[in-house]
Amino acid sequence: MATTSSVVRRGAAELVAPAMATPYEFKPLSDIDDQEGLRFYRSGIYLYRRCAARDGVDPAAVVRAALAEALVHYYPLAGRIVEASPGRKLLVECTGEGAVFVEAEAEMEVEELGVVTGPPVPRHEEFLCAAEGAYADGGVVGRPLLYFQVTRMRCGGFVLGIQICHCLADAAGVVQFLTAVSEFTRGVPGAPTVRPVWAREILSARRPPPSVVSRHHPEYEPVPDAGRDKVSPADALVHRPFFFGRREIAALRALVPPALGSRSTRFDLIAAFMWRCRANALQYDAGDAVRVQFVVNARGRGRGRAPLPDGYYGNAFSFAVAESPAGELRRRPFAHALRLVVAAKARAMEEGHLQSVADLMAARGRPRFAVARTYVVSDITRSGIHDVDVGWGKAAYGGPATATLATFHVAGRGGDGEEGVEVPMRLPAPAMERLVVEVARGLAGVDATEACLAARL
Repeated sequence: MATTSSVVRRGAAELVAPAMATPYEFKPLSDIDDQEGLRFYRSGIYLYRRCAARDGVDPAAVVRAALAEALVHYYPLAGRIVEASPGRKLLVECTGEGAVFVEAEAEMEVEELGVVTGPPVPRHEEFLCAAEGAYADGGVVGRPLLYFQVTRMRCGGFVLGIQICHCLADAAGVVQFLTAVSEFTRGVPGAPTVRPVWAREILSARRPPPSVVSRHHPEYEPVPDAGRDKVSPADALVHRPFFFGRREIAALRALVPPALGSRSTRFDLIAAFMWRCRANALQYDAGDAVRVQFVVNARGRGRGRAPLPDGYYGNAFSFAVAESPAGELRRRPFAHALRLVVAAKARAMEEGHLQSVADLMAARGRPRFAVARTYVVSDITRSGIHDVDVGWGKAAYGGPATATLATFHVAGRGGDGEEGVEVPMRLPAPAMERLVVEVARGLAGVDATEACLAARL
């Protein structure tokens, strides 16, 4: 194997095709799938410890064979994206070429990575066979849609690194696909328990799209003077995770009127709180419009539309956006921020909202969502992403590989082992120092050492 770093040695990349012939056809993506802001690759990492019952079994061979079986059912993932003109519409050409697969060896043990509870995973660049975002300059057209790397560790455990084109699946879709792979690794016969459903036409724009989009979508409109943001991915950033357990959530509920608290979810509370603390830490000017933008899942009933079919693995969400002048967010109590978040979520769940997003994509050239002066966050605590078992037991960690200016709510544990929510944050060092103070001040009565986990810089 060729040496690619001081620790991980990668073998040559190969293409894993479906285990049997699959249809050659063109499958249009939905107008939610093919928006500009999703034309990139998302990564995840799973850390598996040694399983004595599997000693002598090669995890790379097991995962490779299971991937080939899963691709029979998810054959669009073995194809390539093409872009149609005019309108920049994306389609999947189901060529059956396959997914990229890399075997690797590491001169270290899983335990040497430490206790990983959220992104970024230590040394994640070495466990992914193509760096996340590596195709940002060339987009996703004509490239493999799926990348797998299995890295055998010296202890008998291994690391599974995956990357998938976001246009094909959201978090729930990725988990559905990985669950299918895991079932084949464990010898489940026949088809996956959940059969994949394409049905992307359900979330497509009306044809022709209406000349006037029915709803207001601030997520696709930049804030005024967007160039005056206080943070950029190009900045030198530090990382710190914040933990919210029972006491922290109780402290937040105590800050708001009971009627508001009773209709606010755990996500609402944490997102609104961290939005306010982050805006204060970045010291925006009082008149600057600042936003929080978050994902609202369209799956299930009660989402303002007919339920999507079981097995649908495409992108099925819209963005909700709350906005406030920074000075007002700072001056008014926490309940103000929470009301804005709850109202934004309600608007995104209204009947017709997601159809309006699809219409906007087709009518306006598939714009990218705005991010300047915006706290972007999504909740994956209930996605099942941590539970993928490929035959070696539950992963020591399973979830996003990297942390960016956008963040996640992930399942985490406090210092005493309490289960809760971890929010990984990345900011310039001075702003991060102020953020720690803001969080501790906002959680008055809660020990700051419990509210904020040790830094992993």
